[in-house]
Amino acid sequence: MSKVICFGEALIDFLNTDKQVCDRLNLNGFRQYPGGAPANAAVAVAKLGGDAWFAGQVGEDMFGDFLAEALQAYGVNTRYLSRHPVAKTALAFVELDEQGDRRFSFYRQDSADLLLDQDQVEEGWFEDATLFHFCSNTLTTLSMASVTRHALDMARSKGCLVSFDVNLRHNLWTGGQVKREVVNALVAEADILKFSSEELAYLADGKVQAYLDGLMAGRCQLLLVTDGGGSIHYRSKNHLGDYQPPKVKVADTTAGGDGFIGGLLYVLSRTPQIAALLDAPQRLLGLIQFAACCGALAVTRPGAFPALPELAEVQQMARELALSESQIYFN
Repeated sequence: MSKVICFGEALIDFLNTDKQVCDRLNLNGFRQYPGGAPANAAVAVAKLGGDAWFAGQVGEDMFGDFLAEALQAYGVNTRYLSRHPVAKTALAFVELDEQGDRRFSFYRQDSADLLLDQDQVEEGWFEDATLFHFCSNTLTTLSMASVTRHALDMARSKGCLVSFDVNLRHNLWTGGQVKREVVNALVAEADILKFSSEELAYLADGKVQAYLDGLMAGRCQLLLVTDGGGSIHYRSKNHLGDYQPPKVKVADTTAGGDGFIGGLLYVLSRTPQIAALLDAPQRLLGLIQFAACCGALAVTRPGAFPALPELAEVQQMARELALSESQIYFN
């Protein structure tokens, strides 16, 4: 099993858990959870039993302490986690509707995760690694986008496959809208790509089929499009298909996508011949089934790190659903 490097932001999710009336006021209650999409992916891999490493930066403050301790508590290696002496750890306040869907308010102006310097990215990060994973929130500033590109180039020079979970958050970008050209430049460099259906439509700018065909004609080896609880579309160089993920009672969708990609990265990290897996239809379907079970279990609980499943839970769900193809990943 090789190590998986998840690069980007670790932040605090303050999840709205209750509402109380106090005198004339309606007060929201918030509970502190560790989060950040690439940090969630690292924890997802680690909780399944993989060798997960988180690379990023938090503040030298109580929230940074909490995140470092939380990552370590779930078995993520934090040797590549930096601490900024002045800048604060990023925060996100999350409100949930009755269906468990989220609305974010971010406090991330000049936060520690955005001030990582290119010199802090070291070649040693990528020794013995086969997978480098990142998301688009490290592309929201010019300087951090440059650091991300540098890390990607270094990972590729060391033979790593690059995984990109697009994970767009428009309210983190100047003007409140993602810059397509910035994100698409990195999309074109990834071996593994994950979009939601909304993200795909936005980045393709009305030309979805041509966009997908262009990606598959390029570097991309595995492309995934999720649609909440709807069907997952997947494509490799020679195969494509759709899979309906398990139906579950949703408590909080925060970690659903990260649980899915974490399950995918875990399986790939323990697969010596990744190209052969992607070119075998039943094994590819089993990979998607396994990842879908990971994502489905994650949305049944609140928060991110605590919601992500252990391997035995995924195995139990796969058995209950009689997903025979996914069973090869429990050997």
